[in-house]
Amino acid sequence: MKTLNDFNFKNKKALIRVDFNVPLDDKFNVTDDTRIKSAKPTIIKILEDGGSCILMSHLGRPKGVDEKFSLKHIVDKVEDIIGVEVKFVPDCVGEEAKKATNNLQPGQILILENLRFHDEETAGDIDFSKQLASLGDIYVNDAFGTAHRAHASTTIVAQFFPNNKCFGYLLEQEIKSIDKVMKTGEKPVCAILGGAKVSSKITIIDNILDKIDHLIIGGGMTFTFIKAQGGKIGNSLVEADKLKLANEILEKAKAKNVQVHLPIDAIIADAFSNDAHTNTCDVKNIPDGWMGLDVGPNTEELFAQVIKESKTILWNGPLGVFEMANFAKGTIALGYAIAEATKEGAFSLVGGGDSVAAVKQFGFEDKVSYVSTGGGAMLESLEGKTLPGIAAILD
Repeated sequence: MKTLNDFNFKNKKALIRVDFNVPLDDKFNVTDDTRIKSAKPTIIKILEDGGSCILMSHLGRPKGVDEKFSLKHIVDKVEDIIGVEVKFVPDCVGEEAKKATNNLQPGQILILENLRFHDEETAGDIDFSKQLASLGDIYVNDAFGTAHRAHASTTIVAQFFPNNKCFGYLLEQEIKSIDKVMKTGEKPVCAILGGAKVSSKITIIDNILDKIDHLIIGGGMTFTFIKAQGGKIGNSLVEADKLKLANEILEKAKAKNVQVHLPIDAIIADAFSNDAHTNTCDVKNIPDGWMGLDVGPNTEELFAQVIKESKTILWNGPLGVFEMANFAKGTIALGYAIAEATKEGAFSLVGGGDSVAAVKQFGFEDKVSYVSTGGGAMLESLEGKTLPGIAAILD
Protein backbone atom coordinates (compact mmCIF):
# COMPACT_ATOMS: atom_id res chain seq x y z
CA MET A 1 0.00 0.00 0.00
CA LYS A 2 1.66 3.22 -1.18
CA THR A 3 1.20 6.16 1.14
CA LEU A 4 2.42 9.75 1.33
CA ASN A 5 5.55 8.62 3.17
CA ASP A 6 6.69 6.70 0.09
CA PHE A 7 7.12 9.97 -1.82
CA ASN A 8 9.13 13.17 -1.58
CA PHE A 9 7.04 15.96 -3.06
CA LYS A 10 9.88 18.47 -3.53
CA ASN A 11 9.11 20.53 -6.65
CA LYS A 12 6.18 18.20 -7.42
CA LYS A 13 2.57 19.19 -7.99
CA ALA A 14 0.30 16.89 -5.98
CA LEU A 15 -3.16 16.43 -7.48
CA ILE A 16 -5.19 15.61 -4.36
CA ARG A 17 -8.75 14.31 -4.31
CA VAL A 18 -10.13 15.67 -1.04
CA ASP A 19 -13.67 15.43 0.30
CA PHE A 20 -14.64 19.06 0.88
CA ASN A 21 -18.34 18.32 0.49
CA VAL A 22 -19.09 20.36 3.61
CA PRO A 23 -22.40 21.85 4.80
CA LEU A 24 -22.96 25.58 4.18
CA ASP A 25 -25.53 27.92 5.70
CA ASP A 26 -27.59 30.39 3.66
CA LYS A 27 -24.72 32.91 3.80
CA PHE A 28 -22.27 30.27 2.49
CA ASN A 29 -20.46 29.86 5.80
CA VAL A 30 -19.10 26.37 6.50
CA THR A 31 -21.11 24.94 9.42
CA ASP A 32 -19.00 21.78 9.94
CA ASP A 33 -15.31 21.90 8.97
CA THR A 34 -14.40 18.35 10.06
CA ARG A 35 -13.61 17.19 6.53
CA ILE A 36 -11.31 20.14 5.85
CA LYS A 37 -9.46 19.58 9.13
CA SER A 38 -9.13 15.89 8.28
CA ALA A 39 -7.27 16.73 5.06
CA LYS A 40 -4.81 19.10 6.76
CA PRO A 41 -2.06 16.56 7.67
CA THR A 42 -1.80 15.41 4.04
CA ILE A 43 -1.63 18.97 2.69
CA ILE A 44 0.96 20.05 5.28
CA LYS A 45 3.22 17.05 4.56
CA ILE A 46 3.31 17.92 0.83
CA LEU A 47 3.94 21.63 1.45
CA GLU A 48 6.71 20.88 3.96
CA ASP A 49 8.37 18.58 1.42
CA GLY A 50 8.54 21.57 -0.92
CA GLY A 51 5.66 20.56 -3.15
CA SER A 52 2.42 22.30 -4.15
CA CYS A 53 -1.17 21.12 -3.73
CA ILE A 54 -3.94 21.08 -6.32
CA LEU A 55 -7.12 20.27 -4.44
CA MET A 56 -10.14 18.83 -6.25
CA SER A 57 -13.50 18.05 -4.71
CA HIS A 58 -17.22 18.02 -5.31
CA LEU A 59 -19.78 20.02 -3.30
CA GLY A 60 -23.42 18.97 -3.19
CA ARG A 61 -25.24 17.51 -6.17
CA PRO A 62 -25.42 20.32 -8.74
CA LYS A 63 -27.05 19.85 -12.11
CA GLY A 64 -24.48 21.65 -14.24
CA VAL A 65 -22.86 24.91 -13.12
CA ASP A 66 -24.62 26.30 -10.04
CA GLU A 67 -23.10 29.25 -8.16
CA LYS A 68 -24.43 28.11 -4.80
CA PHE A 69 -22.33 24.95 -5.06
CA SER A 70 -19.13 26.77 -6.01
CA LEU A 71 -16.04 25.79 -4.03
CA LYS A 72 -15.07 29.47 -3.94
CA HIS A 73 -17.33 29.69 -0.86
CA ILE A 74 -14.95 27.52 1.19
CA VAL A 75 -11.61 29.10 0.18
CA ASP A 76 -11.45 31.37 3.27
CA LYS A 77 -12.23 28.47 5.62
CA VAL A 78 -9.52 26.30 4.01
CA GLU A 79 -7.04 29.19 4.41
CA ASP A 80 -7.97 29.54 8.10
CA ILE A 81 -7.47 25.84 8.78
CA ILE A 82 -4.31 25.22 6.75
CA GLY A 83 -2.73 28.58 7.58
CA VAL A 84 -1.57 29.19 4.00
CA GLU A 85 -3.00 31.42 1.25
CA VAL A 86 -5.29 29.42 -1.03
CA LYS A 87 -5.78 30.24 -4.71
CA PHE A 88 -8.96 29.35 -6.61
CA VAL A 89 -9.67 28.73 -10.28
CA PRO A 90 -13.28 28.79 -11.58
CA ASP A 91 -12.99 25.50 -13.49
CA CYS A 92 -11.33 22.13 -12.98
CA VAL A 93 -10.27 21.45 -16.57
CA GLY A 94 -9.53 23.56 -19.64
CA GLU A 95 -7.16 26.42 -20.39
CA GLU A 96 -7.79 28.44 -17.22
CA ALA A 97 -7.22 25.45 -14.95
CA LYS A 98 -4.09 24.43 -16.89
CA LYS A 99 -2.65 27.94 -16.67
CA ALA A 100 -3.36 28.19 -12.92
CA THR A 101 -1.64 24.87 -12.20
CA ASN A 102 1.34 25.71 -14.45
CA ASN A 103 1.87 28.92 -12.45
CA LEU A 104 1.67 27.15 -9.08
CA GLN A 105 4.89 27.43 -7.09
CA PRO A 106 6.22 25.11 -4.35
CA GLY A 107 4.43 25.80 -1.06
CA GLN A 108 1.24 27.03 -2.75
CA ILE A 109 -2.32 25.63 -2.72
CA LEU A 110 -4.90 25.81 -5.50
CA ILE A 111 -8.53 24.72 -5.27
CA LEU A 112 -10.20 23.70 -8.52
CA GLU A 113 -13.89 24.46 -9.09
CA ASN A 114 -16.54 21.85 -8.24
CA LEU A 115 -15.86 18.67 -10.20
CA ARG A 116 -19.56 17.91 -10.49
CA PHE A 117 -20.17 21.02 -12.59
CA HIS A 118 -19.11 18.56 -15.31
CA ASP A 119 -21.32 15.49 -15.86
CA GLU A 120 -18.17 13.64 -16.94
CA GLU A 121 -17.05 13.46 -13.29
CA THR A 122 -19.82 11.13 -12.08
CA ALA A 123 -19.84 9.30 -15.43
CA GLY A 124 -16.17 8.35 -14.89
CA ASP A 125 -15.32 9.78 -18.31
CA ILE A 126 -11.84 8.81 -19.48
CA ASP A 127 -11.06 12.03 -21.41
CA PHE A 128 -12.15 14.18 -18.48
CA SER A 129 -9.98 12.05 -16.18
CA LYS A 130 -7.03 12.52 -18.52
CA GLN A 131 -7.48 16.30 -18.43
CA LEU A 132 -7.50 16.24 -14.63
CA ALA A 133 -4.41 14.01 -14.61
CA SER A 134 -2.49 16.46 -16.81
CA LEU A 135 -2.59 19.03 -13.97
CA GLY A 136 -0.37 17.15 -11.49
CA ASP A 137 2.76 15.01 -11.13
CA ILE A 138 1.57 12.71 -8.32
CA TYR A 139 -2.02 11.65 -7.60
CA VAL A 140 -3.09 11.48 -3.96
CA ASN A 141 -6.51 10.13 -2.97
CA ASP A 142 -7.48 11.38 0.49
CA ALA A 143 -11.26 11.28 0.05
CA PHE A 144 -12.64 8.23 1.86
CA GLY A 145 -16.17 9.66 1.67
CA THR A 146 -16.18 9.16 -2.12
CA ALA A 147 -13.94 6.05 -2.34
CA HIS A 148 -16.99 3.87 -3.07
CA ARG A 149 -17.72 5.81 -6.27
CA ALA A 150 -15.98 4.98 -9.57
CA HIS A 151 -15.93 8.64 -10.56
CA ALA A 152 -13.33 10.36 -12.75
CA SER A 153 -11.46 12.05 -9.89
CA THR A 154 -11.71 9.19 -7.38
CA THR A 155 -10.87 6.18 -9.51
CA ILE A 156 -10.38 6.63 -13.27
CA VAL A 157 -7.72 9.36 -12.96
CA ALA A 158 -5.41 6.98 -11.06
CA GLN A 159 -4.61 4.97 -14.19
CA PHE A 160 -2.69 7.95 -15.59
CA PHE A 161 -0.28 7.76 -12.63
CA PRO A 162 0.89 4.12 -12.79
CA ASN A 163 3.89 4.68 -10.48
CA ASN A 164 2.96 8.02 -8.92
CA LYS A 165 -0.19 7.46 -6.91
CA CYS A 166 -0.79 6.98 -3.21
CA PHE A 167 -3.20 7.25 -0.30
CA GLY A 168 -3.26 10.41 1.78
CA TYR A 169 -3.00 10.18 5.56
CA LEU A 170 -6.78 10.30 6.08
CA LEU A 171 -7.57 7.50 3.64
CA GLU A 172 -4.67 5.43 4.98
CA GLN A 173 -6.05 5.76 8.51
CA GLU A 174 -9.59 4.87 7.40
CA ILE A 175 -8.31 1.66 5.76
CA LYS A 176 -6.23 0.71 8.81
CA SER A 177 -9.11 1.43 11.22
CA ILE A 178 -11.54 -0.79 9.32
CA ASP A 179 -8.87 -3.51 9.01
CA LYS A 180 -8.42 -3.32 12.77
CA VAL A 181 -12.06 -4.25 13.25
CA MET A 182 -12.38 -6.69 10.35
CA LYS A 183 -8.99 -8.42 10.33
CA THR A 184 -6.50 -7.60 13.06
CA GLY A 185 -8.61 -6.51 16.04
CA GLU A 186 -7.82 -7.83 19.49
CA LYS A 187 -10.59 -10.07 20.82
CA PRO A 188 -13.27 -9.91 22.09
CA VAL A 189 -14.62 -7.87 19.15
CA CYS A 190 -17.99 -6.16 19.65
CA ALA A 191 -20.14 -4.64 16.90
CA ILE A 192 -22.97 -2.28 17.83
CA LEU A 193 -25.53 -1.88 15.07
CA GLY A 194 -28.38 0.56 15.52
CA GLY A 195 -30.68 2.42 13.18
CA ALA A 196 -34.16 1.87 11.87
CA LYS A 197 -34.07 -1.13 9.56
CA VAL A 198 -32.68 -4.65 9.61
CA SER A 199 -32.77 -4.61 5.79
CA SER A 200 -30.20 -1.79 5.61
CA LYS A 201 -27.75 -3.71 7.84
CA ILE A 202 -28.22 -7.30 6.68
CA THR A 203 -25.17 -7.39 4.39
CA ILE A 204 -23.01 -5.90 7.14
CA ILE A 205 -24.25 -8.47 9.67
CA ASP A 206 -23.63 -11.31 7.19
CA ASN A 207 -20.08 -10.12 6.57
CA ILE A 208 -19.03 -9.44 10.16
CA LEU A 209 -20.41 -12.50 11.97
CA ASP A 210 -17.18 -14.41 11.27
CA LYS A 211 -15.10 -11.58 12.75
CA ILE A 212 -16.93 -10.65 15.95
CA ASP A 213 -17.70 -12.14 19.36
CA HIS A 214 -20.56 -9.85 20.42
CA LEU A 215 -23.34 -8.18 18.42
CA ILE A 216 -25.34 -5.46 20.16
CA ILE A 217 -28.56 -4.52 18.35
CA GLY A 218 -30.37 -1.25 19.05
CA GLY A 219 -32.49 1.41 17.39
CA GLY A 220 -35.70 0.80 15.50
CA MET A 221 -34.54 -2.55 14.12
CA THR A 222 -34.69 -3.96 17.67
CA PHE A 223 -38.44 -4.42 17.32
CA THR A 224 -38.26 -6.59 14.21
CA PHE A 225 -36.11 -9.01 16.25
CA ILE A 226 -38.35 -8.77 19.32
CA LYS A 227 -41.52 -9.43 17.30
CA ALA A 228 -39.80 -12.30 15.48
CA GLN A 229 -39.26 -13.91 18.90
CA GLY A 230 -42.93 -13.54 19.80
CA GLY A 231 -42.71 -10.28 21.75
CA LYS A 232 -45.42 -7.59 21.89
CA ILE A 233 -44.09 -4.34 20.40
CA GLY A 234 -47.16 -2.08 20.38
CA ASN A 235 -46.86 0.59 17.70
CA SER A 236 -43.06 0.35 17.46
CA LEU A 237 -41.30 0.45 14.11
CA VAL A 238 -41.17 -2.99 12.49
CA GLU A 239 -40.32 -4.56 9.15
CA ALA A 240 -43.06 -7.18 9.05
CA ASP A 241 -41.56 -8.87 5.99
CA LYS A 242 -38.18 -9.32 7.75
CA LEU A 243 -39.27 -11.39 10.78
CA LYS A 244 -38.02 -14.65 9.26
CA LEU A 245 -34.74 -12.94 8.33
CA ALA A 246 -34.32 -11.67 11.92
CA ASN A 247 -34.64 -15.22 13.29
CA GLU A 248 -32.22 -16.51 10.65
CA ILE A 249 -29.65 -13.90 11.77
CA LEU A 250 -30.03 -15.02 15.38
CA GLU A 251 -29.61 -18.67 14.39
CA LYS A 252 -26.57 -17.91 12.23
CA ALA A 253 -24.97 -15.92 15.06
CA LYS A 254 -25.55 -18.79 17.48
CA ALA A 255 -23.95 -21.25 15.05
CA LYS A 256 -20.89 -18.99 14.86
CA ASN A 257 -20.70 -18.54 18.65
CA VAL A 258 -21.52 -14.85 18.42
CA GLN A 259 -23.44 -13.57 21.43
CA VAL A 260 -26.30 -11.34 20.34
CA HIS A 261 -27.43 -8.73 22.86
CA LEU A 262 -30.89 -7.25 22.34
CA PRO A 263 -32.42 -4.57 24.58
CA ILE A 264 -34.32 -5.92 27.60
CA ASP A 265 -36.28 -2.77 28.42
CA ALA A 266 -37.39 0.28 26.47
CA ILE A 267 -38.38 3.91 26.93
CA ILE A 268 -41.81 4.01 25.33
CA ALA A 269 -43.95 6.93 24.18
CA ASP A 270 -47.56 7.38 23.10
CA ALA A 271 -46.50 9.49 20.10
CA PHE A 272 -43.40 10.12 17.99
CA SER A 273 -42.67 13.41 19.74
CA ASN A 274 -40.32 14.76 22.38
CA ASP A 275 -43.42 16.03 24.21
CA ALA A 276 -45.14 12.63 24.27
CA HIS A 277 -46.03 10.84 27.48
CA THR A 278 -43.29 8.35 28.32
CA ASN A 279 -42.83 5.23 30.38
CA THR A 280 -40.37 2.37 30.80
CA CYS A 281 -41.32 -1.25 30.20
CA ASP A 282 -40.12 -4.72 29.27
CA VAL A 283 -39.11 -4.58 25.59
CA LYS A 284 -41.16 -7.73 24.90
CA ASN A 285 -44.35 -6.32 26.40
CA ILE A 286 -45.02 -2.87 24.93
CA PRO A 287 -48.73 -1.93 25.19
CA ASP A 288 -50.83 -1.14 22.12
CA GLY A 289 -50.73 2.56 21.25
CA TRP A 290 -47.16 2.92 22.57
CA MET A 291 -43.85 2.72 20.73
CA GLY A 292 -40.26 2.11 21.80
CA LEU A 293 -38.06 5.15 21.09
CA ASP A 294 -35.00 4.40 23.24
CA VAL A 295 -33.45 1.64 25.33
CA GLY A 296 -34.20 1.54 29.04
CA PRO A 297 -31.83 1.79 32.05
CA ASN A 298 -31.41 -2.00 32.45
CA THR A 299 -30.33 -2.25 28.81
CA GLU A 300 -27.86 0.60 29.31
CA GLU A 301 -26.22 -1.43 32.10
CA LEU A 302 -26.27 -4.67 30.10
CA PHE A 303 -24.65 -3.08 27.03
CA ALA A 304 -22.08 -1.21 29.15
CA GLN A 305 -20.95 -4.52 30.67
CA VAL A 306 -20.49 -6.12 27.24
CA ILE A 307 -18.52 -3.11 26.01
CA LYS A 308 -16.36 -3.10 29.14
CA GLU A 309 -15.23 -6.64 28.34
CA SER A 310 -14.49 -5.88 24.66
CA LYS A 311 -11.07 -4.97 23.21
CA THR A 312 -12.22 -3.92 19.73
CA ILE A 313 -15.48 -1.99 19.24
CA LEU A 314 -17.38 -0.97 16.11
CA TRP A 315 -20.29 1.45 16.55
CA ASN A 316 -22.66 2.01 13.64
CA GLY A 317 -26.05 3.48 14.45
CA PRO A 318 -27.74 5.07 17.52
CA LEU A 319 -29.77 3.14 20.12
CA GLY A 320 -32.74 5.50 20.09
CA VAL A 321 -34.20 8.65 18.53
CA PHE A 322 -31.31 10.72 19.90
CA GLU A 323 -32.40 13.84 17.99
CA MET A 324 -35.11 14.19 20.65
CA ALA A 325 -33.66 14.90 24.10
CA ASN A 326 -36.06 12.56 25.91
CA PHE A 327 -34.91 9.59 23.80
CA ALA A 328 -31.17 10.30 23.68
CA LYS A 329 -30.19 8.78 27.04
CA GLY A 330 -29.43 5.29 25.72
CA THR A 331 -27.17 6.59 22.95
CA ILE A 332 -25.37 8.91 25.41
CA ALA A 333 -24.89 6.05 27.91
CA LEU A 334 -23.46 3.92 25.09
CA GLY A 335 -21.06 6.75 24.18
CA TYR A 336 -19.84 6.91 27.79
CA ALA A 337 -19.33 3.13 27.91
CA ILE A 338 -17.31 3.16 24.66
CA ALA A 339 -15.28 6.17 25.84
CA GLU A 340 -14.49 4.37 29.10
CA ALA A 341 -13.46 1.17 27.29
CA THR A 342 -11.25 3.22 24.94
CA LYS A 343 -9.61 4.89 27.92
CA GLU A 344 -8.84 1.43 29.27
CA GLY A 345 -7.09 0.44 26.02
CA ALA A 346 -9.81 -0.82 23.68
CA PHE A 347 -9.85 0.27 20.02
CA SER A 348 -13.13 1.94 19.04
CA LEU A 349 -14.28 2.86 15.53
CA VAL A 350 -17.40 4.96 14.99
CA GLY A 351 -18.91 5.26 11.52
CA GLY A 352 -22.14 5.95 9.69
CA GLY A 353 -23.95 9.29 9.50
CA ASP A 354 -26.19 9.06 12.57
CA SER A 355 -23.61 7.63 14.97
CA VAL A 356 -21.03 10.22 13.85
CA ALA A 357 -23.62 12.96 14.40
CA ALA A 358 -24.36 11.58 17.89
CA VAL A 359 -20.66 11.35 18.80
CA LYS A 360 -20.17 15.00 17.81
CA GLN A 361 -23.37 16.22 19.43
CA PHE A 362 -22.61 14.61 22.79
CA GLY A 363 -18.87 15.35 22.90
CA PHE A 364 -17.39 11.87 22.40
CA GLU A 365 -15.37 12.73 19.28
CA ASP A 366 -12.04 12.86 21.12
CA LYS A 367 -12.90 9.98 23.45
CA VAL A 368 -13.04 7.20 20.84
CA SER A 369 -10.14 5.85 18.80
CA TYR A 370 -11.37 6.88 15.35
CA VAL A 371 -14.41 8.56 13.80
CA SER A 372 -14.83 7.64 10.15
CA THR A 373 -15.38 10.46 7.65
CA GLY A 374 -17.23 8.32 5.11
CA GLY A 375 -20.75 7.04 5.73
CA GLY A 376 -21.52 5.08 2.55
CA ALA A 377 -17.88 4.16 1.98
CA MET A 378 -17.52 2.74 5.48
CA LEU A 379 -20.74 0.74 5.21
CA GLU A 380 -19.62 -0.78 1.91
CA SER A 381 -16.25 -1.65 3.48
CA LEU A 382 -18.03 -3.41 6.36
CA GLU A 383 -20.13 -5.28 3.81
CA GLY A 384 -16.89 -6.67 2.42
CA LYS A 385 -17.01 -4.77 -0.85
CA THR A 386 -13.86 -3.57 -2.60
CA LEU A 387 -14.09 0.21 -2.96
CA PRO A 388 -13.10 1.38 -6.46
CA GLY A 389 -11.23 4.44 -5.17
CA ILE A 390 -9.04 2.20 -2.98
CA ALA A 391 -8.58 -0.52 -5.61
CA ALA A 392 -7.36 2.11 -8.11
CA ILE A 393 -4.43 3.04 -5.85
CA LEU A 394 -3.58 -0.59 -5.01
CA ASP A 395 -3.68 -1.57 -8.70
